Amino acid sequence: MTAQHPIVVGLDGSQSSLQAVSWAAREAALRSAPLTLVTSMFVPGTYGVPIGVPVSLFEEEELATKQRLAQAEEVVAQAAAGHTLDVDTAFCTGVPSGELIERSKSARMVVVGAHRHGFFERAVLGSVSAAVVAHAHAPVAVVRGLPHTEVNAISGPVVVGVDGSEHSESAITMAFEEAALRGVDLVAVHAWSDIDLYAPFPSDVDWSQVESRERALLSESVAGRAEEFPDVTVRPLVVMDQPARNLREQAEHAQLIVVGSRGRGGFTSMLLGSTSRALAHSVTCPLIVVR
Repeated sequence: MTAQHPIVVGLDGSQSSLQAVSWAAREAALRSAPLTLVTSMFVPGTYGVPIGVPVSLFEEEELATKQRLAQAEEVVAQAAAGHTLDVDTAFCTGVPSGELIERSKSARMVVVGAHRHGFFERAVLGSVSAAVVAHAHAPVAVVRGLPHTEVNAISGPVVVGVDGSEHSESAITMAFEEAALRGVDLVAVHAWSDIDLYAPFPSDVDWSQVESRERALLSESVAGRAEEFPDVTVRPLVVMDQPARNLREQAEHAQLIVVGSRGRGGFTSMLLGSTSRALAHSVTCPLIVVR
């Protein structure tokens, strides 16, 4: 393993986790970064599993875990064809979310599938992806398994949510990096209101003035990065809409959405924490949540 920070991907054998492995392999290839495949198996006496469970069940689980890693390595080879990747594997017995969160301390990025697979995961562990998004120390990419589409075949621009706060600055930087690596446009979306659009508006608000101010905020937010990434074409979009709703619409034509983990900005209290959570459960293209 090189001294570079690796891209870490969680693996459970589900379709979404295999898509996550494929996406992570391509990301590692684009960044010339090492890749770590992490999977967990269950042993007696852990996660609240009764010690009296037959040993044969865990022998089968160990075999299945090894098969998952072998399958994931095949997926990596296909996704990174033409690139030489430094690939490491981690066979863990800890709680999957805890393992990934711990590894996120030294990772460039953590990649997880959007769904869990198997009896123990559903009954005992809950949503690993939600836990990792909430507590990881590095950016987290959430990849949803699509039945008829390979994740790396999804085309379109990179889309970033901008709220004008300091918390979204890291998301903007990463979005520029991702657009530059992929050679695609960057759509910078500033949804500056989270009010109910169907509620009556105050009559004394100059909405044109508000919109002009928000457009200036968006321009200022991306200006510095545009100089650093001159080959990236930026398409600014200012809308008076709820952030999650508008970003979901943008995701239908994007290959990647990038948002901050939380932040406060815009006309009223627009919380990117709630936005990132909503998007993680709804968008079909990969989503990166940047702390």
